[in-house]
Amino acid sequence: MNLAISISQYTQQIRDGTLSVEEFIAKTLERINNVDKTLHAFISLNENAVEQAKQIDKKLKVKEKVGSCLGLPISIKDNICTKEMKTTCASKMLEDFISPYDATVISKLKIQDAVIIGKANLDEFAMGSTTEYSYFGPSRNPWNPDYVPGGSSGGSGVSVSANECLASLGSDTGGSVRSPASFCSVVGLKPTYGLISRYGLVSFANSIEQIGPLARTVEDVAFILNIIAGRDLHDNTTIENGNPDYTKDLDAGVSGKKIGIVSEMVGEGVDKEVQLSTKDAVSSFEKLGAECVSISLDSAKHSVAAYYTLASAEASSNLARFDNLRYGFDFSVEGYEYNQYISKARSNFGSEVTRRMLLGAFVLSAGYYGKYYQKAQKVRSLIKSQLTESFKKVDLLLAPTMPILPFKIGEKIDDPLKIYLLDINTIIANLSGIPAISVPFAIANGLPIGMQLFANSLQEKQLLQAAHALYKTTNLPEVPI
Repeated sequence: MNLAISISQYTQQIRDGTLSVEEFIAKTLERINNVDKTLHAFISLNENAVEQAKQIDKKLKVKEKVGSCLGLPISIKDNICTKEMKTTCASKMLEDFISPYDATVISKLKIQDAVIIGKANLDEFAMGSTTEYSYFGPSRNPWNPDYVPGGSSGGSGVSVSANECLASLGSDTGGSVRSPASFCSVVGLKPTYGLISRYGLVSFANSIEQIGPLARTVEDVAFILNIIAGRDLHDNTTIENGNPDYTKDLDAGVSGKKIGIVSEMVGEGVDKEVQLSTKDAVSSFEKLGAECVSISLDSAKHSVAAYYTLASAEASSNLARFDNLRYGFDFSVEGYEYNQYISKARSNFGSEVTRRMLLGAFVLSAGYYGKYYQKAQKVRSLIKSQLTESFKKVDLLLAPTMPILPFKIGEKIDDPLKIYLLDINTIIANLSGIPAISVPFAIANGLPIGMQLFANSLQEKQLLQAAHALYKTTNLPEVPI
């Protein structure tokens, strides 16, 4: 059985009876059992997946109404709440936590009869760009297991790339969906802020983060977006989007569109192979009838500093709730005074989470609030303003998703600043709230390169059409594992 099929192929085979849900789910779990000892995409698996598949098959047999997912297996980043499975955030602080409710996106998927196949690995509390900062150990790139898969939604990217599921949900705070999409050669979308409910997403940086889908094709990402997008009464930051069908008119192409190549994202610090791939992407778009022009976003050079100031400030506030009293790991209070107990319990945060909490507390402290936090907010406003002006001149923006090729596990972990700088091309979408998508475009030295497209707020349809057009120009090899 071929597990490397698109969602549309899967649903067609289920409908015409050439494939059963139980059969596909069983084969998917067999695949996970075979490859995940090496790749470690998952923290936990759904023990009831086969039984859920059987129930969907029964409904199909008697011609009961079945949701549009028809039992397709989907992985979920383990910082999105699921009431029947653990939600650990890849942290000892929540190693046994089971949420009393489902996140809105989970409820929407279940209504459409998706099967949650498992919870995917991530950097602890989604803080990282490599998935090396997980309490449960790193995930590995299916193109070469010695290399990082990107992060923080690394498990999500790996599970889709390695054919361990048909799609995944991740969260994107500074590029955390697009980074693993690029490094693992899959499609990853960071939507407009507010398009998808964050209810049930364990908070890292509320004003920046968004849940986003990953899949092997642009059409599959559009399919998942149709299900999870829209207003949610549980999340006041969600917005009305008119409920468009994102899969409709995907073949509209880019003829007559104007695409801006962000000059600050293709020059110094970008690997030669990535630069060459960007030129090839520009050439592909021009052959498709688009006009490509160079465009400058000089505020982008300040984006990393602004992002890590703001995200850390919000993280230090959000993670204050983890005191091991309301929920946490098994650790007796006997022999501890109140503050001493909390201090001892919180010492179990990993190094990266601790680093960001301390940084956040510092930039919010008296005497430094105006010097750092407020200044970062001004940079954020400047980035938004420059992007607004840019979209008056062009329809879309183009840049490589990641400035470098995937690198070996452990190679940069001792130098967090180098890892932070890898987010230079993705952060502007989060700070401004605009949508961005990473499309698999090339393989160099056996490692994937993704191209990134940005659109103005709520222009997901146009963004997906352009991404689909670019995706169809590629003919990439199958994942080797």
